[in-house]
Amino acid sequence: MWLVQRLPQAGPRIAWPQHLARWLPAVPALLFLAVFFIVPVVEILQGGLYDADGVLSVAQFARMTHSVVYVKVLASTFWIAFLTAALSVLLGYPVAYLLARLPARSRERWLLWIVLPFWTSYLVKTYAWMLLLSKTGLLTVVATHLGLIDSAGTLAPSLTGVLIGMVHAMLPLAVMTMLPIMRGINMQLVQAAQTLGADRATGFFTVFLPLSGAGAAAAGLLVFISSLGFFIVPALLGSPRESMVAQLVISSVLELFDLRFAGALSTVLLLCSIVVFYVYDRVVGLSSLAGEAPERRAGAGGRMLPALIAIGRLAGRFSFSRGRERADGGFGLKAYTWAVVLALVLPIAFVVPLAFTKQSFVAFPPELFTMKWFVAFLESSVWQAALLRSLGVGFATAALALVLGFGASLALVRLPSRWRKPLFAVFIAPLIVPRIVVAVGLLYLFARWELAGTNAGLVIGHTVLAIPYVVVTLSASFKRFDWRLDDAAKMLGASAFTRVRTVLLPLLAASLGSAFLFAFIVSFDDLTIAIFVSGGINTTLPKQMWDDIQLAVTPTLAAVATSLVFLMVFIVWLSSIFKRKSY
Repeated sequence: MWLVQRLPQAGPRIAWPQHLARWLPAVPALLFLAVFFIVPVVEILQGGLYDADGVLSVAQFARMTHSVVYVKVLASTFWIAFLTAALSVLLGYPVAYLLARLPARSRERWLLWIVLPFWTSYLVKTYAWMLLLSKTGLLTVVATHLGLIDSAGTLAPSLTGVLIGMVHAMLPLAVMTMLPIMRGINMQLVQAAQTLGADRATGFFTVFLPLSGAGAAAAGLLVFISSLGFFIVPALLGSPRESMVAQLVISSVLELFDLRFAGALSTVLLLCSIVVFYVYDRVVGLSSLAGEAPERRAGAGGRMLPALIAIGRLAGRFSFSRGRERADGGFGLKAYTWAVVLALVLPIAFVVPLAFTKQSFVAFPPELFTMKWFVAFLESSVWQAALLRSLGVGFATAALALVLGFGASLALVRLPSRWRKPLFAVFIAPLIVPRIVVAVGLLYLFARWELAGTNAGLVIGHTVLAIPYVVVTLSASFKRFDWRLDDAAKMLGASAFTRVRTVLLPLLAASLGSAFLFAFIVSFDDLTIAIFVSGGINTTLPKQMWDDIQLAVTPTLAAVATSLVFLMVFIVWLSSIFKRKSY
């Protein structure tokens, strides 16, 4: 009692009702997203549904269906997104299966090699594939010598090139989506099936595969909706036949100045996002994004059981091994995972030696060794301005997103369960909606508020994109937090602010550091918001790369790409340290 009496008094406090006090931390993030995300998205719907006189009209949508070109682009967009999702899930499933069975330390080492390509700039990855798949590229030359393509053929621009680039970008996302769900499967169920006489293949197809089906479906849906908004890969690795909707949106705004048609195109993507958003929630539950166990829902697994048993028995006949499966997955699965990891990392590493070439053009093998292209990059006033702006905007975005996301995550764990799901859906909605839709909506808004072409506009737009990553990261940490420590401080008289400052922040410092880094990466790597919001005035580093890469593939670009790769390696390494130290 004496200790309680000796505690310093916090002064007069505002007595908020308990149910309102729980909502207070989320209010800033909710207001921010309402103004800079929900309002712009609603305006997109209005822009596509109303004509210049404000009369309800479907003329813009009819325009899509009456033109063969637009119909082909829409069909191409959905077809490429579907193929990307299917290939990413099929190629990533064995990798996620192996990682789910490994010990925690081994799994973390493998994940580092998968996370690195995932966070590496899309422009850097696409630039690498341009060098590898062009007519004189290394892979095209090898494919020609092997007779896979004729001497006049090329791997890019083509549908093959687009799929290679997009699957390379989306495969890590598929693996990381399936992994938590696979880790939640009790492997003793598979062992029980083997004890009852099932061989390894039958046990896998009849037990593990149905239980992991929700994870595969979730991965496919996330990859599909992310692929719908792609424009970098099809623009640089594809021909006009592989054009996608996002390219039409950019052309409509920046070249034709047709905002209403761009709004109609964005509405199509938005409606697809809403449908996928709903289906994802029904299949696996939105809470899985925050690290919670997936919600089990009844499905067609029972009806498919006879077919799965038949497939398992057929696969068992071609299996070279018998008995129980090894915990580490065996040599074959490890060899396959190594092949996938190398396919993810090597294209990015291919760019590095090209940055040190003595030649004034890009060729492989390069003539080494010189640093002049790095000097040209750092001494160029254009590149300097773009780099400094990206760094400044990135740090400002990370700080703002961390503050808003911290309050949002704190509210999510404090609110009653009936409010958590809808609130979490609002906070992660910018992660599901294609970025091109958000960018067009912000262009509508910023044009009226005179924020287009300003650093403040870039920070706001990037913060909208970064909040979901902060919320997902911190929500997982809050769920592991021992709230008895906070209750003890409260019993000793500490105010809410004091408890946050002296209890929560020190114990969650590592998780806060990881969330800050993720938000910084989202901002630093963004091109979509920069294209629409910068107005061609305040160019960021990705925007400058985009402008240059469409003109020529130069060693200076290789130097810029190499610098970004080294920066990303450092950030991923730093993030891994934070993760090991997280509470």
